[in-house]
Amino acid sequence: MTPDPKTDDDEIVTWWGLVIEGYLATQDKLMGEIAERFGLAPASFDILMRLVRSPEHRMPMTRLATEAALSSGGFTKVADRLVAADLICRVPSPDDRRVTFASLTDHGLEVANKARAAAAEILRRIVLAPLGDDAAGLAEAMRTLRTYNGG
Repeated sequence: MTPDPKTDDDEIVTWWGLVIEGYLATQDKLMGEIAERFGLAPASFDILMRLVRSPEHRMPMTRLATEAALSSGGFTKVADRLVAADLICRVPSPDDRRVTFASLTDHGLEVANKARAAAAEILRRIVLAPLGDDAAGLAEAMRTLRTYNGG
């Protein structure tokens, strides 16, 4: 589908504003419920979700920080909190002493699986219920934008 070059400037800026506002409202609701149920801040939840979906539930810490869009200092603070809560541990790479993995502990795996299930339940209620079949189209549209814009 070719975009209409005659789309009014205000209209297209408004459309994008609605995308952002919808995302922020939905993310706030999701993260509020996750924080209430599990005591997880958004960055901690994001890291747990990335690890629970990774092979062996571990990932090099530098890659994890990059994927989570955190600075090295910001990531270190989040990782320290997750270690203190016994959700992750730091594991040196047996193959490269420059690499340290973040790995879910048994407790971390349990919490991550419960948080993932809760997030899915919440998203069914706050995304799928209001959007219905449009939810899959929205996800595909956002995937297209991520790919097109270099994400």
